[in-house]
Parts: sequence; C-alpha cells; structure tokens
Amino acid sequence: MIEEAIRAAVGVFVVFNVVALSVLVLVLLERKFLGRLQQRFGPMRVGPHGILQTVADALKLLLKEDFTPATADRRLFQLAPFLVIVPIFLPFVTIPFAPGLVVRSLELGLLYIVAVPVVSALGFFLAGWASDNKYALLGAVRYAAVLVSYELPLLMGAIGVVMVTGTLDLVAIVEQQAAWPLLFAQLPAFLLFLVSGMAEGNRTPFDIAIAESEIVGGPFVEYSGMRWSLFFLAEYAGVFATAALTALLFLGGWNGPLLPPLVWFLVKTYAVIIVIFWLRGTMPRLRIDQLMNLAWKGFIPIAFLNLVVTGAAVLIGGPGPGSPLVILGGLATTAVSLAALSLALRPRRRSDVRIGFATRPGDDVADRPPAASHYSIP
Repeated sequence: MIEEAIRAAVGVFVVFNVVALSVLVLVLLERKFLGRLQQRFGPMRVGPHGILQTVADALKLLLKEDFTPATADRRLFQLAPFLVIVPIFLPFVTIPFAPGLVVRSLELGLLYIVAVPVVSALGFFLAGWASDNKYALLGAVRYAAVLVSYELPLLMGAIGVVMVTGTLDLVAIVEQQAAWPLLFAQLPAFLLFLVSGMAEGNRTPFDIAIAESEIVGGPFVEYSGMRWSLFFLAEYAGVFATAALTALLFLGGWNGPLLPPLVWFLVKTYAVIIVIFWLRGTMPRLRIDQLMNLAWKGFIPIAFLNLVVTGAAVLIGGPGPGSPLVILGGLATTAVSLAALSLALRPRRRSDVRIGFATRPGDDVADRPPAASHYSIP
C-alpha cells in the first residue's frame, strides 16, 4: 500500500514537471510558428535562435512584484489561480502516453478527464469577482457562457466515441484503433471535440473571455508576476491536454508502424497542436454573438445528429472503429452537417440587413441617412 502510494506520488511529480516543461516548449513553438506564418523570425535574441526566450520569460515572471488591488477580496484573489491550474493538471494523471506509461489507468478515465477540468471555471469566475474590476468580471461571465455553450458538444463528441468502442477506458479505446483510427467513423465528433476544446481553453479565435481589444485582459487583468503566469500555464497545459485527448480518441493514439509508441503519440499530439496554432494565426476573433450562434445553432444540433446516426449504425452494423456502416454514417453526417452549418451561418445580404433607426409611422426609407443601407448593427 505504501509502495503504491509512493509510486503514484512520484508519477504525479514527474507528470507535473513534464507538462510544465512542455508548456515552455509550446510557447516557443507557437511564437516561432506564428512568426513563420507572418513572414518573420520570431524570438531570436536569447540563446541560439531564441530557444531560451521562454526560460527568460519564466524567470522574469518569477522576479516580478506581485500586486493585489486595494479593493480586491484578498483571499479569493489569491486562491483563484490555484483553482484554475490544479483541475487542468489532474487529467494528466490518467492520460496514457504509451502502453504502461500512465500514472493511473481508470476504467472510467474518459469520464474523469472531461469532468474534472470544468472545476477550473470556478477559478476564472472567482478571479473576475475578487478583482473588483468591471472588465475582469465581464471576462469571467463571458467564460461561463462559453463553458456552458461548448461543454455540451464536447461531451457529446466524446459520447460518440464511447458508443462506437463500448468503453470509457482510454487504453482500451486506443487498442481498438490498432487497425482503423476513429477519425473516419467519428469525423463529426472529432471536429466538435477539437473546436470545443479550443473554445473552452480560450484559444483564438474563441478567446472572447480575455479579448484584449474589448475587455483589456479578462478575468486575470489585475494579476501580475507568478500568479498571472499560473493562468498562462493553465492555458497551454489545456492546449496540450486537448491535443493529447484528440490523438488518443480519434487518431489512434500510440498506434503506428516502425516508430516507438511514445514517439507516435507525441507526433500525433504535436500535429494537433500545430493545427491549433495555425488557426490562431489565420482566423480573426469571433464576436460573442457569433460564438454563441456557432455553439447553439451549429454544434449542438450536429452533435445530436451524430449521436442518432452513430447509434443506428452501431445497432445495425455492430460497434467498432472499422465497421463499414459506422464509417459511412460518420462521413454522411459530416457532409450534411457542414452543408447545413454553411447555410445557417452564412452572412446576410445587405438588402436583408435592417438598421435600428428610430422612425415615426409613415417615414420613408429614402429619408434615412445614406449610411443606413451600408452598415449593420454589431
């Protein structure tokens, strides 16, 4: 019993440090990758080709003075960063990196992973409330709205995987993908899971909770130094967790020829991370109404449709990632969903836009200002 507890404690310590070091790598990778997308070099000053830039940034944050607003609720203000970072790190305890390379393999591992990180929302809301700052509180409320909206399609995407594989054990899910990855059988769930994970992680173009151009910096606008870095660490640890789960659930995890299992897992995980960074560098931030419409009018109906089609395909053709009927159902659902989504979210024509000018009965549209026919209310 004691040996098992010691081994678990050592595993948690190792996983925590590996994830923390991975965050340093991810920050540098993102800055370099976005620099190449924008035809610049990125960090080049600290170390050879700037590879020590994130180390210097981490040291700077450790040495910066920590401020607490005079009118803030001091206890809640100091507690909030830990309520954000701890739930983000807990899922790594049961995420398998390779066969046998996991701290604790749980039969209900997938349920545990999608449930625990939601607790971090409490930390975000406390940070906004305790800061006694209107921008921080507005960012916290925005994050709550995003969490409620995108947690549903994320969960239903995971349920599609469970319906096909018949298990919540991540190791068993990966083993069933030895011949066929679930990407083909659950393509709609793959897209829902990845995009919803980005939205919950406040990644561009879904980062309305921390939009610098609108609300300065969101729930942690009043934080500085090491406490601010905990929010930053949680964001990138969440990116790594989302990419790792996407690789495990849909891309076959560590399955692959020639290379060792751990290498395959890291290759697939970092491929998903590059896609996440790519979207940040190429897409503008969505407005809050666009983000809510995408979730409630797009993703949630698609998620329900995917569950219905998957259930029918599994009932008729049998479970398994390689079931022809399940694959056909997933591809058909994707095609129908993308077509319906493009129609539902298409921009309105100028002739369809109505401007909210106050007019008296009998006023002629021609008497309105010329700009009224060209611009819509945001």
